[in-house]
Order: sequence, then structure tokens, then C-alpha cells
Amino acid sequence: MQIVTIFVVLASNYMEIILFRNADKTFLFPNKKRLKQFIELLFKKEKKGLYELTYVFCSDEYLLGINKDFLKHDFYTDIITFDLSENNKQTIGEIYISLDRIKDNAKTMNTSIKEETLRVIFHGALHLCGYKDKSKADIIKMRMKEDYYLSLYKSSLGQ
Repeated sequence: MQIVTIFVVLASNYMEIILFRNADKTFLFPNKKRLKQFIELLFKKEKKGLYELTYVFCSDEYLLGINKDFLKHDFYTDIITFDLSENNKQTIGEIYISLDRIKDNAKTMNTSIKEETLRVIFHGALHLCGYKDKSKADIIKMRMKEDYYLSLYKSSLGQ
């Protein structure tokens, strides 16, 4: 009886670290639990603490509004990452992802929508781990990390 009570208390106090939310588009992804566990692993491998991470899936227009309002940019993008952390020890972040851009990028890059979605999900997490993508050298390093985690994720699924 006491073990059950302790479990119920622990379960009720459990807070999900990684959340997937939908804004004006619906994101349905198989193996969501496994993906969340893998993102946590990514942060561990990058030696970065993770407290809370929210992914918000949306349309081009929704993300354009965020881009204009918060970054003063008037162009479409596939992802915007906000680091809301108060310190370097525990990362708190919000990542907004345009499903419209992912679809177009997948077609342009001749890859699947699933793979491009994973790439962008990992890309946002890598930004929160300190990786940049402004210079050519940064872009190369970021792409190498994306490829590494894509490969690692696929192998964890036996693909």
C-alpha cells in the first residue's frame, strides 16, 4: 500500500520535460515518446542541462508573424528558437517550426518530410546547446551535428 501511495505522489509531481504543441497546424508523429527521450539524450551528449523544452508546430503565416513581431524579420523561415533560460545549467526553450517550410524544404532537398522534420527538431535543440548557423563554418558544423543525430536516431529505431 505504501509503495502505491509513493508512486502516485511521484507520478502526480512528474513534469514532462519536452512538450509538443500545435498552433494552427497539427503535427502527428509516430514514436513521440521515443523522440522525446532521444532529444533528452541529445542534450546529455552535448553536456547541456534541460529543464523544459516546448516545440510548437505551425504554418508559414503563424511563424512569419513571430518573425516580424519578435525578430523584426519579414521573411519565411522553417524554425525560430527562443532560449528562455535564466542560467547555463538548466535550459528552458521554445522552438517554433513551420510545417509548410518543412514540406517545401523536403521537396527542395529531395528528402522525406519525416527526415526533414527530424532535422529541424534536432536543429532547434542544437541551437539551445550553443550551436550557431550564421557563418559558413557554423553552418557546416551545425549540419554535421544534425546528420550525426539523424543517423543516431535512425539507428536507435533499427533503420
